[in-house]
Amino acid sequence: MKLLNWLLTWWNGSTIGTWIYTKRHGHFVGEDLFGNSYYRSADGGRRWVIYKEVAEASLVPPEWHGWLHHTVAEPPTVAPPAVKPWEQEHVPNLTGSPMAYRPPGSLLGKAKRAPATGDYEAWRPE
Repeated sequence: MKLLNWLLTWWNGSTIGTWIYTKRHGHFVGEDLFGNSYYRSADGGRRWVIYKEVAEASLVPPEWHGWLHHTVAEPPTVAPPAVKPWEQEHVPNLTGSPMAYRPPGSLLGKAKRAPATGDYEAWRPE
């Protein structure tokens, strides 16, 4: 089943075309904390990522995002960016997952919405 998913779906990682291209032309550059692998072409003009699991762009940490988009010349494995004391760890987009933020009163949230306070007056046409 895993082979069939790999052959027929692009959102479960790389497609067969990307895998073949990577094996023929890709030079491995490094791996991030999520297990994603990063590659570049021989001339360095093309850079890409092979996701470990689901192809989700928010799983690319900021330092690798900068390298993928040619903002920085060297990958984080060669020249790690300076970490500021106020920076937090990268968190992927959790929308649609059980860990997503659900405010009080949300239909999917567990908390109960606070009752109306009586300061709202409904509009009535005259």
